[in-house]
Amino acid sequence: MITAALLGNPNVGKTSLFNLLTGSNQYVGNWAGVTVEKKEGFVDNSLKIVDLPGIYAMDTYSNEEKVAKEFLLGGEADVIINIVDAGNLERNLYLTTQLKEFNKPIILVLNMIDVAESKGINIDYPILEKELDVKIVPIVATKGKGIDKLKEVLFKSNFLKTSIDNKFHFQNEKETYNYIGKVLNKALTYSKNNSTSITEKIDKIVLNKFLAYPIFFAILVLIFKFTFSWVGQPLADMLDGLVADSLVPYLQAMLSTTSPWFSSLLIDGIVGGVGSVIVFLPVILALFLGISFIEDSGYMARAALMMDKTMRKMGLSGKAFIPLIISFGCSVPGIMSARTLESERDRKLTALLAPLMSCNARLPVYAAFVAAFFPKKAATIILSLYAVGIVTAFVIGLLFKNTIFKKDEEPFIIELPEYKLPEFKNLVDHTWDKGKGFLKKAGTIIFSMSVIIWFLSNFNFSGMTEMNSSMLSSIGKFIAPIFAPLGFGDWQSSVSLLTGLMAKEVVLGTMGVIYGGDLSTTLLNHFTPLSAYTFLIFVLLYTPCVSAVAAMKKEYGTKMATFSVLYQFGLAWIVSFIVFRIGSLIF
Repeated sequence: MITAALLGNPNVGKTSLFNLLTGSNQYVGNWAGVTVEKKEGFVDNSLKIVDLPGIYAMDTYSNEEKVAKEFLLGGEADVIINIVDAGNLERNLYLTTQLKEFNKPIILVLNMIDVAESKGINIDYPILEKELDVKIVPIVATKGKGIDKLKEVLFKSNFLKTSIDNKFHFQNEKETYNYIGKVLNKALTYSKNNSTSITEKIDKIVLNKFLAYPIFFAILVLIFKFTFSWVGQPLADMLDGLVADSLVPYLQAMLSTTSPWFSSLLIDGIVGGVGSVIVFLPVILALFLGISFIEDSGYMARAALMMDKTMRKMGLSGKAFIPLIISFGCSVPGIMSARTLESERDRKLTALLAPLMSCNARLPVYAAFVAAFFPKKAATIILSLYAVGIVTAFVIGLLFKNTIFKKDEEPFIIELPEYKLPEFKNLVDHTWDKGKGFLKKAGTIIFSMSVIIWFLSNFNFSGMTEMNSSMLSSIGKFIAPIFAPLGFGDWQSSVSLLTGLMAKEVVLGTMGVIYGGDLSTTLLNHFTPLSAYTFLIFVLLYTPCVSAVAAMKKEYGTKMATFSVLYQFGLAWIVSFIVFRIGSLIF
């Protein structure tokens, strides 16, 4: 089997190329001894692609560079696939010259050639190939162009057997860039293009010191309106009506002659638990369609740049903004992506703040409560919850910066990609990836917990019983006093929070099992608007789910995972108490 090492600078399309080459046939883990992601994939079972971390050079000794260097020195790689941005060759080729020193065949993949051409950059591939002594394959990764040619080159055995005569041994950076400049002078010509690029025109507006933040918040409002007012929530309401008005009556009629306990298990337990969560799939998909759009368009990097000054006050650079944004999808990848930050301090601080961002698992809970109590202000209420999470993270970051994470700040370097209209297929793929994760969780964790909750709510040690004397109610009544000062001290809401430690969607699933029937009507009988909002604040901030805690333990150890569990529960209680008490005085 041929082994190819995939390397390149950050933001040049390396991940897109890896996904195009390997599809779903890929595996993710950690490199031994370091918290750096290890990704491997296979092409036709005869070619293994090892996706090494994105790096700019081999000489600054970060964990990512150590991993890449040690892998290449280990001799496992037969060929190096070096992907570069065709519009920024001078910077990208610095890494290429260093890769030449490993005496491996190199395929230089020139990505985004369409963007380079739009800039008036014309590349003479034969000359560049000759000067660099590498095989060149031009591609457009976002459109899948050139991938078949790349595969063809990879499978050419005569290319892999070519002897390497390395002549690249530069003493310092300045000699290196002089050489790159001479090569590009021969291989590149420029069309007359004195007009300002589209990216420059857009940046003059979106990065304007007066307009940048209003535009940023306007984009967030649009995404929330799209999700909760225009598309996502209306579709969720339709799906909920379909389940309540069609599926449940059908099942009741079909199961009318079966055992009462079996009918209850299926309708009250499984449909009540899983169904109450699954109806919010359109909300999840709508939100991530919006987030995927701003990521793929190139705006997300600008948002990180804008947030750098604010993040500095928390002791972090703007680069930490990316893991926090990822955490709006799920805390687990947010925690894991913190490994890309340069310092151990930044990685730990970012990982502790990531779960405070409102992940998509909480959305079904928000949507159900908002539909019941604040239907005319849905987008505003849910946006306020996200804002509370962000503000709380800022305050906690400020506190940690001046206590347990005192250290000099790291510099912030980020590349601003060209703006582009996202490809429809990529948007759909990215959005569906998130949807599949939600469905998988519904079919495993939420399903299992729904059955367990049904059993605990219908049985005690004497056998089948009424819910108020069940094992679940006993557990709920035992812990209920903890939450009474927050305005929701009944056993049903208390036990829902307890089961929510498995996955935040299970909070709603548990309520679906316990309350049964029309959930919105039942919620109105158990909460006031104030206690409902306070409950959502607690759901937003309290202890992360077991998956997030496991990721924290894996990345940073048991001590930090335990600290995360305890500090977030205490934080959620304090903030919820303050919100409820202030709200009680006002309303």
